[in-house]
Amino acid sequence: MDIEAFYEQNEARRESAELEYGDEWTDATGNRYELAWVEDTGELYLMVEPDAVVTEGMFGDFLVSDEPVGELQVVVVATIRSESDLEDRLAGWEDEMGRANSLRWLWERLRDDGVDDDL
Repeated sequence: MDIEAFYEQNEARRESAELEYGDEWTDATGNRYELAWVEDTGELYLMVEPDAVVTEGMFGDFLVSDEPVGELQVVVVATIRSESDLEDRLAGWEDEMGRANSLRWLWERLRDDGVDDDL
């Protein structure tokens, strides 16, 4: 589902604080994902990030194009109710995220939470 539908399905998601766990997760084909956790619902989700167009502004700064909401796809991969449980489960994520097919590591860490290994 797209990111807007994700928030529309449950207003608690929109109202909640979120913790981000990086935006350089990759699958076996090299697609890039962002990982985040919604505090009020306990949902850990991946958002597929389409390639953004980056241009250089006239003062040397980099400008990233706005991404259409319909292109930001979300999938909930687990429900983990407490931040401490999440931190335990994801310990070491910073080192793993940048590696090729880093989602494999994530799936292995979440397997006990019922994550489908084929996602």
